Amino acid sequence: MREMGEAAAGWLVGRLAEMEQALAALVEVNSYTENPEGGRKVGALLLEQLKVPGLFAEVVISTRYADHLVFRSRGKAGLPPVALVGHLDTVFPPGKFEGYRKDGALRRGPGVLDMKGGLVVIAWALKALVAAGGLEALPPLRLVVVSDEEVGSPEGQNVIRAAIGGAQSCLVFESGRAQDAIITRRKGTGAVKAVAHGKAAHAGNAHQEGANALWALARFVDAVQQLTDYPRGLTVNVGRVLGGLGKNTVPDLAEADVDLRFCTRREGEELLQRFQEAAARAAAGIQGTRIELAGGVSREPLERTEASAALMGAYGACAHISGLGRGEAPLVGGGSDASTSSGMGIPSIDGLGPRGKGFHTVEEYIEVDTLIPKAQALARFLASLAA
Repeated sequence: MREMGEAAAGWLVGRLAEMEQALAALVEVNSYTENPEGGRKVGALLLEQLKVPGLFAEVVISTRYADHLVFRSRGKAGLPPVALVGHLDTVFPPGKFEGYRKDGALRRGPGVLDMKGGLVVIAWALKALVAAGGLEALPPLRLVVVSDEEVGSPEGQNVIRAAIGGAQSCLVFESGRAQDAIITRRKGTGAVKAVAHGKAAHAGNAHQEGANALWALARFVDAVQQLTDYPRGLTVNVGRVLGGLGKNTVPDLAEADVDLRFCTRREGEELLQRFQEAAARAAAGIQGTRIELAGGVSREPLERTEASAALMGAYGACAHISGLGRGEAPLVGGGSDASTSSGMGIPSIDGLGPRGKGFHTVEEYIEVDTLIPKAQALARFLASLAA
């Protein structure tokens, strides 16, 4: 319904001041993942900003993080839903990086890019569509805002799955990239803890009676580090190792924390199998030791499909009309909730928030003038789906 999309885009013209005021209110409140009180305050602000006729809110209570938010519209009968996904948590604890600051054409602050700016884009696109005719003319909407994305969405993944099943597409409003490149691929992520067991002994008087768990673990570490394959996009990083009591004691216990990244589900499964094989070989080489592995895939990859490429094309056309770029982003190493929707078989694209740089750093910023065109692109896209 082109007319509705253009009317919504026109309504957004001149709305930058109010969008920025809403963004500043969100950014001024610290919503570090492990600060649920701050997260709940941001959630309350979002409930107000998303108080849109035809959009119904549900609060999903969390006992560990801030509460998650789910919004639904009834939409037009017979049309499959469209999912919109975001998160309200940020990465900096209170006191580390605070406040909202204007810097010429830039706006700085924790979460301004990742991803409170994207939440404001969603809210104002929906307000514009209401002004242009109402959400009832569109496909049913399923908007999910989780509070634990920055730690892998341990609760949020299930909230998303419960809310967006059957959706025809999913748009995720993570940090906008240079030239507004649209993300269609993200690596999957995983975490493995390796615990090596051996036998303690005095390193001088009874060295031969010991079984050095740290030595076995070192062999495992060397083996899995060598599984990194940059051309295939596979990386293994042993980021932390603990073991032993002192140089004169044969250590009976050692452990390592390992990060793994991969591009397809099959590669993730193969990588974990090779971890098991490496653990068995390492322990077999040091008599009296064994290595146990725990953990696995934390987040499935966002894989590019024909359907997601078509979704990128359709959204990209609306972005182009709105004065934005519409190219495709290169493979992204970090995960996001787009991986959850993609894993459900829902065509998914990501990186649709305002353009900026510096997420997860104290240099985080957005180009404030991209707020309106990003909202216009979403409004035009949703209107295009109306039958």
